[in-house]
Amino acid sequence: MRVLVVEDARTLADVVAEGLRDQGMAVDLAYDGLEAAAKLDVNAYDVVVLDRDLPGIHGDTLCQLITERHDRVMVLMLTAADSPGDRVTGLTLGADDYLAKPFHFPELVLRIRALARRQPAARARTLRAAGIVLDPLRRTATRDGQRLDLSVKEFALLEALLRATPAFLSTEDLLEQVWDEHADPLTNTVTVTIGRLRRKLGDPPIITTTPGVGYRIA
Repeated sequence: MRVLVVEDARTLADVVAEGLRDQGMAVDLAYDGLEAAAKLDVNAYDVVVLDRDLPGIHGDTLCQLITERHDRVMVLMLTAADSPGDRVTGLTLGADDYLAKPFHFPELVLRIRALARRQPAARARTLRAAGIVLDPLRRTATRDGQRLDLSVKEFALLEALLRATPAFLSTEDLLEQVWDEHADPLTNTVTVTIGRLRRKLGDPPIITTTPGVGYRIA
């Protein structure tokens, strides 16, 4: 899952981004509305966590732009105001959910995951292929009934491959979906993580590699 966090309070933005990355999400950051609009033009996101009071382009305006131009992006609006009128206004602008500050981080995570499941692409709750059963909500994965002990990135990588089945995902695809905008395109991080994931999945091997094409679940 790829998330864009748009928040002008840099300390809060950085803390939220790191927390979401620890939950296995690929997270990009924008500290104002103009930077967010530029990133939305070049990257595909599942969810935008959008502060309402932004410099550059106000969050209300940006929310309208997102809902008009990016039909598969879900918007979670954040605001310090928590009156019923503010919530109604935010939802009227096209936001899919609304969370008042201060908020509890676990609730933010649950709301982001819930929004991702509500995308127009209609994501399946449980992913199944080659004896693997992966539940993104409960963060569990098994193979042939045996629980898999996966790191956050291994889980996210397996989820991306399962969602793409039977198609291939290139190294660039995986860097975009599982890591974030700061990932070095020349890094061997994907290769190393794929290697660890293969070992944990056991035999027979089910992740195949085609040089110059990418990886997929056999």
